[in-house]
Amino acid sequence: MEPVRIFKTLADETRFKLVKLLLTHDLCVGALAKHLRISEAAVSQHLKSLREADLVRGEKRGYWTHYTVVKEKLHELAGLLGDLTRLEPCLEGVCIKKLNGKIDCHKEEEKMCDCKCQQPEKLKSKPAECTLEQIKECHGDTEHPCDCGDEKKKE
Repeated sequence: MEPVRIFKTLADETRFKLVKLLLTHDLCVGALAKHLRISEAAVSQHLKSLREADLVRGEKRGYWTHYTVVKEKLHELAGLLGDLTRLEPCLEGVCIKKLNGKIDCHKEEEKMCDCKCQQPEKLKSKPAECTLEQIKECHGDTEHPCDCGDEKKKE
């Protein structure tokens, strides 16, 4: 299952509470309902969503089914979040291929646009934040469309 769907499954407060509870104890539907003060039918519906996301699994123990968290799946999600925090900024601006997991984006993907101003609309109010290189690459040898004033000319 794709990570976004798993995160959406965990985004529900009751399902998140179920996972937290199941991380401490293997419990049946009745015990989960009692702990969370919701109906057994509601617990069953939430467990169905969690099972479909491969976040929990049930094990038959006599008459009851006890549920447990698939910790490997949580570790996988944690690893994915860790990987996201280690992405390096793309020197070419926003790079779709890098976001999709291809590291060598500069050779395969054209720049999203030729403008080096990361947010030109926002920079109009802060022209001092445009470097001379950004101005030249974005607008050629002409003046920056936002009035950069004398500060840039002095640099």
